[in-house]
Amino acid sequence: MKTGIQIAHLIKQQLVELTHFKSDTISAISKDEQGWHIFVEMVEMKRIPESSDMLATYETLADDEGNMISFHRVRRYLRQQIMQNEE
Repeated sequence: MKTGIQIAHLIKQQLVELTHFKSDTISAISKDEQGWHIFVEMVEMKRIPESSDMLATYETLADDEGNMISFHRVRRYLRQQIMQNEE
């Protein structure tokens, strides 16, 4: 069985292959009865200056071997945007 870190790295690689976007970071990882939920930040549009890059958060679901079951974009934003916490 693979660790969460190994699965997260596999998912990042799969997202790059599927979307052709550059991965930026893994922002969250959790596991439940459905599988591994991994949130990956992807650079959808590179700009100059870098603070104006267009990024997106992708939520993925993976099995215990690191195979992607599903993915979808949940947020799109400029790198310079500050995320507001919902209370």
